[in-house]
Amino acid sequence: MSQKSFRFASKVPNKNLHIDHDDFREFEPFEGETDFIPRSVPAGTEPLTVVGVDLLKDFNEANHYTSEYMTNLLVVRRGQQFTINLTCNRPVMPQDDFQMEFLIGADPAANKDSLVVVTFGNRRSASWTGKILGNKNNVVSLGITAHPKAIVGLYRIYVAVSVGNRMQRTEKDPNTNIYMLFNPWCPDDDVFYPDDAGRMEYVLNSTGLIYQGTAEHVGERGWVYGQFEEGVLDACIYIMDACRMPINNRGDIITMVRSASALINSQDDNGVLIGNWSNDFSMGTPPTTWTGSAKILLQYHSTGAPVSFAQCWVYAGVLNTFLRCLGIPSRLITNFNSAHDNTGNLKTELIFKADGTPDRRNTRDSIWNYHCWNEAYMKRVDLPPKYSGWQVVDATPQETSDGYFRCGPAPVIAIKNGELCHPFDCSFVFAEVNSDLIHMKIDRYGNMTPFKVNKTYVGKLIYTKSMTGWGPEDITGTYKYPEGSSEDQKTMDLAEQYGCSRDHSDYPTSKLSINISAEAGFAGEPLKIALAFHNQGDLMKSVKAHMEISVTYYTGVVSSDPFKIEDFSLYVEPYQSSTKVFDIPPQEYMSHLGPNSSLEISVIGQTDNEEVSEVKSISLKLPPLNVTLSGRPQVNSDMFVIVSFTNTLNFPLTGAKLAMEGAGLLETQVYNYRTIPPMGKISRKVGFRPQKPGLRTLLLVLDCENLPDVTTMLEVKMMP
Repeated sequence: MSQKSFRFASKVPNKNLHIDHDDFREFEPFEGETDFIPRSVPAGTEPLTVVGVDLLKDFNEANHYTSEYMTNLLVVRRGQQFTINLTCNRPVMPQDDFQMEFLIGADPAANKDSLVVVTFGNRRSASWTGKILGNKNNVVSLGITAHPKAIVGLYRIYVAVSVGNRMQRTEKDPNTNIYMLFNPWCPDDDVFYPDDAGRMEYVLNSTGLIYQGTAEHVGERGWVYGQFEEGVLDACIYIMDACRMPINNRGDIITMVRSASALINSQDDNGVLIGNWSNDFSMGTPPTTWTGSAKILLQYHSTGAPVSFAQCWVYAGVLNTFLRCLGIPSRLITNFNSAHDNTGNLKTELIFKADGTPDRRNTRDSIWNYHCWNEAYMKRVDLPPKYSGWQVVDATPQETSDGYFRCGPAPVIAIKNGELCHPFDCSFVFAEVNSDLIHMKIDRYGNMTPFKVNKTYVGKLIYTKSMTGWGPEDITGTYKYPEGSSEDQKTMDLAEQYGCSRDHSDYPTSKLSINISAEAGFAGEPLKIALAFHNQGDLMKSVKAHMEISVTYYTGVVSSDPFKIEDFSLYVEPYQSSTKVFDIPPQEYMSHLGPNSSLEISVIGQTDNEEVSEVKSISLKLPPLNVTLSGRPQVNSDMFVIVSFTNTLNFPLTGAKLAMEGAGLLETQVYNYRTIPPMGKISRKVGFRPQKPGLRTLLLVLDCENLPDVTTMLEVKMMP
């Protein structure tokens, strides 16, 4: 940054250097005073005057790992020294008394750490430290280190020089404002992360993967966090301002993260995103169309109004951007078969009618195919040391916590061990990954009787993006011990002591079981479903079976009535299996598909004295997006991305939107297509000029009203 010239402003007596000023209102020199420097004083003894400040932006940001932020202002991290050069009217002498002052918020005060005075020489600073690194000619180099618990946000800077019994201050200059962030490189910061690989992934990586689908058929979509994009840092600070988060809380990592989980949703504090789990997105953007966080955050900043619409992965993607942008190590988590239990216990109940068909009207609990939340890495100074590390934080508004729709931070290790007494919201997260799935039968009088329990279905698989590549990392073992192990039993027993209710009913041991298998081919192809009935008894069994196939959203909610119902009977010999196979033509299911949907197969089998049931969700593969790049992969060079898609299905795709985005490559672009007919092809060529060097990722999404979204990613290395 080039040097900035300053006039001096307010003249305030030096009263132990405690300043009471309202945002440093600018004052003109005293009446009749035209020059601070008397003409008759000998050279070298005139009062010290600061004529320029150089924030050494490139130098400091290289040392603070903040060069990626697209802003003209300096970005530094707390707990680590940064350097400022002051150019004065003469060389600085040992007897010169000056200080730097850093202010944040509308009403800065020293007792709230929002007005910080940094001194040099013999006088001691309050919490930040300063020292003179060099003094050559008229330039003095200053090293300044913010306290490792300093308030995070945008600071204003002033230089004050003692002249006689007065302090002369530079005028307010927005060009010398600086951003102060959390520092995972600093061992004294509560967000310190212990290795470089983790910091590169969980703080500096601006693109990630979100895992979706089902536990048996895991899918993925890219997400551009874009934490360094122009305006995003300002938007993150604006979120805290708009939701009236107190300035003095913005240096406390626990308060910051807990508040962030509420700020990202608009449920009760006019936060960033409006949730919508219906199939009507006419008043906003469908959740499946978003490709990243930057557009959402910039829109919220520019309008001051919540953005429409979000579902769990959008909340998690935006929260991850917020955390990484402020310097907090974070990652996005997907829990497959995630329990949403409205009674707050460890019993998720699926209710069946007397004839064996699912009773969806009376079923209040639900199993989401997947649910996304975040983990933030921090020291829990409010708890014993073992509870530091990864903490669950969830911005999706599901239940209130202390009066607000928020969740966390909840220590992952506490969830694993069933130690649910610790803050915050451990019981809720524990139930999401550990609930028992109980099958209940309801009679004509409304009485319900359990007939099956599955203790291993919920929390089947927990994924996050690998730290070393573009594949998944299975972190299920960080949340729970192996099912059925002695450690698992101990955890469940302890959880019950803390108030989590479980089902301890005695169920008759069934000699009959069902296994559902389905070949998840491409959408538009015939679907083969095999139902295998296994008889472990020594008598032949006559089974009456009922099967329903429905299209469901990822939240477990059925989108419509079952499109396929089959009643059949079969015999199963002792210790043998009998299989019934169904071939489902595409015309039976394709017209029912929608965004982010899957197929749910529900089967119940009855004999004279036994009843068994099984439920399985499957996700179908989708036609691919074809993407090619052309042009020289170099910063500020012209490049082009060519995207094409052929509708190989036998029906038209309606309401199609093609979206693309790449951090440091291309801002969000969305192109609308009314209809893509069968065998119809769309193609789009988009030009762009890369803004940043290094390995960059381009994300593309084709979103339609009657088809799950199609996504793809392309990596390219950009030369400087």
